[in-house]
Amino acid sequence: MSEHHDKYSIENTDYTVGQDNVQKWGFDVHNPVFGVSAGLILVFLIAISVTDPATAKGALDGIKWDIIGNFDALFMWAANIFVIFCLALIVSPYGNIRLGGESARPTHSRISWLAMLFAAGMGIGLMFWGVAEPVAYFTGWYETPLGVEANTPEAAKVAMGATMFHWGLHPWAIYAVVALSLAFFAYNKGLPLSIRSIFYPLLGDRAWGWPGHIIDILAVLATLFGLATSLGLGAQQASAGINHVFGSDGDIGMQVAVIAGVTLLAIVSVVRGIDGGVKLLSNVNMAIAFALLVFVGLVGFAAAMGNVPNTIMGYVENIIPLSNPHGREDEAWLHGWTVFYWAWWISWSPFVGMFIARVSEGRTIREFLTAVLLIPTLVTVLWMSIYGGIAIEQVIDGVGTLGEKGLTEVPLAMFQMFEQLPMASVLSFIAIVLVLVFFITSSDSGSLVIDSITAGGKVDAPVPQRIFWATVEGAIAAALLWIGGTEAIEALQAGAISTGLPFTIVLLLMCVSLILGLRTEPRPGK
Repeated sequence: MSEHHDKYSIENTDYTVGQDNVQKWGFDVHNPVFGVSAGLILVFLIAISVTDPATAKGALDGIKWDIIGNFDALFMWAANIFVIFCLALIVSPYGNIRLGGESARPTHSRISWLAMLFAAGMGIGLMFWGVAEPVAYFTGWYETPLGVEANTPEAAKVAMGATMFHWGLHPWAIYAVVALSLAFFAYNKGLPLSIRSIFYPLLGDRAWGWPGHIIDILAVLATLFGLATSLGLGAQQASAGINHVFGSDGDIGMQVAVIAGVTLLAIVSVVRGIDGGVKLLSNVNMAIAFALLVFVGLVGFAAAMGNVPNTIMGYVENIIPLSNPHGREDEAWLHGWTVFYWAWWISWSPFVGMFIARVSEGRTIREFLTAVLLIPTLVTVLWMSIYGGIAIEQVIDGVGTLGEKGLTEVPLAMFQMFEQLPMASVLSFIAIVLVLVFFITSSDSGSLVIDSITAGGKVDAPVPQRIFWATVEGAIAAALLWIGGTEAIEALQAGAISTGLPFTIVLLLMCVSLILGLRTEPRPGK
């Protein structure tokens, strides 16, 4: 911890990082948080394995839809508040405050930093939904946004706008609130890099007691279940792609093998730490993703380029109606897509937020928020315009599987779009590699986050502990697929989304706590 941390030590807490930790068997763990989290995960796994996956999915789905149906306005307004909050901080005098104090400087180059933000936060989702989501909205696969008539020119524009709405400013504002709060209290106030530290202005020293333990345990469970769900969904996409390209059998065995391979590589990466692991992988990721994007964009140039202004206009024109939860005619679509997404992003926010905080010391608040909100949104405009635009064109022209049958299998949608392009097998092979590398990055960065929370906010947890969490993530995903296939993964996803409800309240309180913290900070130049 560098010398500038102590200068602004918050109020007068005498808490030291890791003071409640237990060192044993090469681990360095925070006593209640590690034990309770590990115990609850074990209970969940046993419950899923002895229960019929369909029954578990039915029960958890019921809870999920109850939450989405009853709290839709809360999720929608909270997401809107986070966007407004971040934009207000960018233009406020607080934007000049540097994370880590006046003398702090960034530890990563801007390109590596942006690559890490993107790879951890969205990369895998864009691969999974980049084709499927615009096509789903255009064809009315599961309702249409704002009740627009499917398969019309208007539907194409609204489909692109609604897709951007789900992957643009709102999700990144959710991540930014958590990331900025964590970075500020850790680097400027010298508190542990753990979710509980954000609430010191509200809880005082109780943040180090059970109120803080509960916040951190919730964060560990949300992160682990969210990551395991993503690993499961990604394994399905990768194995569907392998099956599609090589004609092999993309069964559960193949999916479990994919997870085992990803987990093994994630362990190697996690042992190497941020510089040798996540940073290297994120840079590789971005290079491959950019090359694939450019190639697909050039091949489908007319459809792709014509779609960029369409996407931007669709986003700008529809952001207000799409943000409004009241009196909507498309309630089924709103609940099935937007509210589902907001709950999902919020349940993921402790993981992505803490990872972004880990790599963002030295940036000013203005630079941090501008980059976290705007850069990924601009990249996503390009990504969705190219992939979604070409796919919608294929549907309109009745070309290929998408044109003839519409959206049949979400994991296969991208590969079906590639079928109609030159060098389809090469594109599909590169896409499979990209999916796998994105997964390794997610698993790796997720393990680093869980390590930090379960080590009481210590940034450098011992190597055995890093290996433990990376293995647990893969083991949960593999076990669920093996026991119950897709139904078990969807049950876990429903569980992860249910954690989005308490976390929505936690994030709203975070905004209050961050402002209280910022008000105690000396302003630059004063």
